Amino acid sequence: MWLKPEEILLKNAFKLWVTEKDNEYFVLQRRRGYGEGGGGLTGLLVGTLDTVLDSTSKVAPFRILHHTPDSQVYWSIACGATKEEIVEHWEWLQQNIMRTLSVFDSSDDITSFVQGKIRGLIAEEGKVSLVLEDDPEKFREALLRFEKWFELPQKEKLVTYYSCSYWKGRVPCQGWLYLSTNFLCFYSYLLGAEVKLVISWDEIWRLEKTSNVILTESIHVQAHGEDHYFSMLLHLNETFLIMEQLADYSIKRLFDKESFQREPALSDPLQITKRGLETNARSEQFRAFFRLPKEENLLEVHESFLWVPFSHYNTLGKICLSENYLCFASQDGSQCHVIIPMREVVNVEKPDSSSRALTVCVRGKRALRFSEVRDYERLANTIRSRCGITASPLHSASTEAIRGECQSLINHFEDNPDDVTLMVGQKGSSKAVSTEALMTVFHPQDVENLDPKMLKEKMKEQSWNIHFSEYGRGTSMFFTKKTRDLIVRGVPEALRGELWMLFSGAVNDMATHPGYYTELVEQSLGTSTLATDEIERDLHRSLPEHPAFQSDTGISALRRVLTAYAYRNPKIGYCQAMNILTSVLLLYAKEEEAFWLLVAVCERMLPDYFNRRIIGALVDQAVFEELIREQLPQLVEHMTDLSFFSSVSLSWFLTLFISVLPIESAVNVVDCFFYDGIKAILQLGLAVLDYNMEALISCHDDAEAVTILNKFFDSVTNKDSPLPPTVQQASVGNNDKASHVSVDISELIREAYEKYGTIRSEEVESSRKRNKLYVIQTLEDTTKQNVIRVVSQEVKFSASHLDELYYLFKRQHFLSCYWTMNSPVLLHHDPSLAYLEQYQLGFQQFSMLFSLLEPWTLCTGKSNLSLWVFRLIDENQDGLVNFREFCYALDTLYSGSFTNKLKFLFKLHLPPAFDLPEDGVIRKSPERGRGKVDLQAYLKQWQDEILKKEETIKDLPRINQTQFIQFSKTLYNLFHGDPEEEALYRAVAHVTSLLLRMEEVGRRLQEPSSPTKPATATREGLPSEEAVTSPESSDASSTHSGQDAGSSLSEVEWSFSFEQVLASLLNEPAIVSFFERPTLIQTRLDQAKGTQLKVKANK
Repeated sequence: MWLKPEEILLKNAFKLWVTEKDNEYFVLQRRRGYGEGGGGLTGLLVGTLDTVLDSTSKVAPFRILHHTPDSQVYWSIACGATKEEIVEHWEWLQQNIMRTLSVFDSSDDITSFVQGKIRGLIAEEGKVSLVLEDDPEKFREALLRFEKWFELPQKEKLVTYYSCSYWKGRVPCQGWLYLSTNFLCFYSYLLGAEVKLVISWDEIWRLEKTSNVILTESIHVQAHGEDHYFSMLLHLNETFLIMEQLADYSIKRLFDKESFQREPALSDPLQITKRGLETNARSEQFRAFFRLPKEENLLEVHESFLWVPFSHYNTLGKICLSENYLCFASQDGSQCHVIIPMREVVNVEKPDSSSRALTVCVRGKRALRFSEVRDYERLANTIRSRCGITASPLHSASTEAIRGECQSLINHFEDNPDDVTLMVGQKGSSKAVSTEALMTVFHPQDVENLDPKMLKEKMKEQSWNIHFSEYGRGTSMFFTKKTRDLIVRGVPEALRGELWMLFSGAVNDMATHPGYYTELVEQSLGTSTLATDEIERDLHRSLPEHPAFQSDTGISALRRVLTAYAYRNPKIGYCQAMNILTSVLLLYAKEEEAFWLLVAVCERMLPDYFNRRIIGALVDQAVFEELIREQLPQLVEHMTDLSFFSSVSLSWFLTLFISVLPIESAVNVVDCFFYDGIKAILQLGLAVLDYNMEALISCHDDAEAVTILNKFFDSVTNKDSPLPPTVQQASVGNNDKASHVSVDISELIREAYEKYGTIRSEEVESSRKRNKLYVIQTLEDTTKQNVIRVVSQEVKFSASHLDELYYLFKRQHFLSCYWTMNSPVLLHHDPSLAYLEQYQLGFQQFSMLFSLLEPWTLCTGKSNLSLWVFRLIDENQDGLVNFREFCYALDTLYSGSFTNKLKFLFKLHLPPAFDLPEDGVIRKSPERGRGKVDLQAYLKQWQDEILKKEETIKDLPRINQTQFIQFSKTLYNLFHGDPEEEALYRAVAHVTSLLLRMEEVGRRLQEPSSPTKPATATREGLPSEEAVTSPESSDASSTHSGQDAGSSLSEVEWSFSFEQVLASLLNEPAIVSFFERPTLIQTRLDQAKGTQLKVKANK
């Protein structure tokens, strides 16, 4: 490898290098302790020194130096891991550089020429692969070490590396941590003790920052039941962020099948960089905080002050700019932030260059002034250009008119800083839809009704109107502490839909996709899928007690919204609990608004909640359990097993408490959820447990605890709700619960915020990522246990062997996915399928794994054998093999009797295994998990499997001449390299000759009775000239096998039954001994674990 020329002094080398070759301008050297005469104490000391100091020579013990005769300075220009590699570089220098150097007069000119030439070679090598790295030179050296030490496939992309200590027991090993796209690797070499660690990201159960008495700060990684700790990291937070991103990337790509089409930095696993991961992490935080669509990426960040007119001061914060949004978040504790869609910006002016300020003019006669912006001119130009690109037709007024309007706004703003009237926005007019909110239709407010509840409702509306007058209304409203206070007190019925749209970010989705929902409804109308069947089944279970869903109006709206979303997002389709949530959304929002609210909930606010495995809800249950341990220690002391709370809280998370609270109280919880996200649900869950602490501590079993919580939820009321008794749920049956003191939902929410409001959203998101790994691995482990339980009933392998086989099988599945986004095997991985069908192998993956595990290690012609085995065990001929089919084949070859092994080999040479094209492709694999599932077909398949009879040897068809010849060749291949090879060859030749003689005798006996028919009936056959050809032409002993019978069978087709073949082979003790010889699968399993990755690399 060519190196960036670096100056070194030989007198400071401590005699660590030995000169192998030299000439007037170059020296080739070998590191002492390597190569000839290496080892011993010198080798140990030098190796340790090289590893600890990150020396390139640890993996490149050869180097080439450049020097000039009249200088004591040497320049390192190349290194090599092997002598052949460094000699190749040396010869190139001799042929291309040496002759040229003679024309230079000055030593400085010679050195400059050599350095320029080497830099040119390096630039050419790294033009594509290293251009995105921060320090290409150092990265090249690290990449060389990474490839040498771990021997992973060359396609594996190294992302970054760090110096650290790895704790193996109580002794730390100083070495290097390498983070690549698919693997976490560590290497250390101390005084001859080499430590090498390779862990796949998809195998990690825990990834977290920890600290204890010995390790002040470290990173804990748990995989395969083992704990690994990495400490002494110079940039621990940065390292952890990259590890977290890579683990999350692996989970999303391999388990969730995300393609990252909207994120170029992550779309190609061969081009992942540290910079790209850090950028993606910042964009994720940005989108989560401001509730922006997934298409938005954080492009620029500027520190600035924002003039806050309602507080009359400048608040310090950061301007965050994305493709379509200008956002600001304060950093001085005021909890103030604002989101400005570019479509709302009218113009940008720079009124005061001395204060580096710019003013953004927004529709609705509003202006926001940012000051002390370091690069305010470029920011202003960027905003202008983006507004020009994204401007809507409504902004097509003349530039002069816009500029005049903005300038008058700015002048007035500067002259009257106390005048906040310009900051008052008007409610944005959204595109009208054909339906109204169902609450408006079924429970219109009576303006003349002046009962106490309606008066309180009017007071709430007035409070919000005052808030709008101060903080603005619509998409550019200021979000502050006061906004949250109003939310906690309760949102007026008339404003609920508008505020839900604003807080969730759904208002922006709907504004940027006009007409989208209508098109979806038209396209999805009349479609029939599994999702639509489930929707129809659940329509009348959605708030059945509410009048809106006792009529066709509400049911039809619910059907349209759910069907349209299932059509939009087939990956989610429809999941139970979506109907309950959507029905509440339809009560307070128009139909199209309810659709976009559902999009915001399913795709942003509650990720992975609504799918077959409800991973998101399980993750938040784990987060909730952590919070219980932190916030409610008394409860933890009494109930050490918190899994009860995880199970009982599942409906809380899935339905946002709608399924357990009366509807008039549940909507207040939904208010808080849309403002604060899942944090609001977690806080309320803690408050519920805290409120019932004494009762829960005194209960004796889980059933009693469930009863306590159910009674509590039934007693929750909303004393301020203006809804009539026909709509309210809490009023029903209250006489039976009079003994239980009622709890007002507003008081419960206020208490939740007071006691647990210190929980930060960032901490919740971090806990979500940490627990997602554990939840997914737990589900995967459950899948493995179920698969092994089923397969263990059909094979003779032990549970531990099946466990190891499953690990290798699953890893082989992922090996086909590591380096590509469009792996067919990955596309067919569907968690909703039966356990056995979740992980399957195509032929290429099967062939690699089968070659590692099949018992005949010296067998030749493995590719054909793998192909025939694959075809035989692929029962449904979809081009994929599941774990049970794979184990069936191995179990037969390892544990089967002589008859079963021979029957298996016999069937390999019959259709469908043998007669198909030799390309390894059966047919195109069917699409999985799409469309309507044919349940009748599944039931029929299940019935067929139950009624399937045990196959007997008499059921096997006869083998024709072509198949028999290949069968004989297969036997020869199996015997290759065996100590008894010669005896086995002769036995096969004897059996072949015997069978042909038997066939000839049988034919002659039948000739008089049926002269017009061939000797034996076969389905297919080839001319017998091939039959007398030796199955193994290189083996002399088989040459005579068919000579005696060949002349008489020259024009007759012939075949054998399995019984004939079996009887003949049973008479050969050498063959019987070969197949009955016990073979230990554990040895093959251990070898496969160490070589599985290398086999992939060599293919």
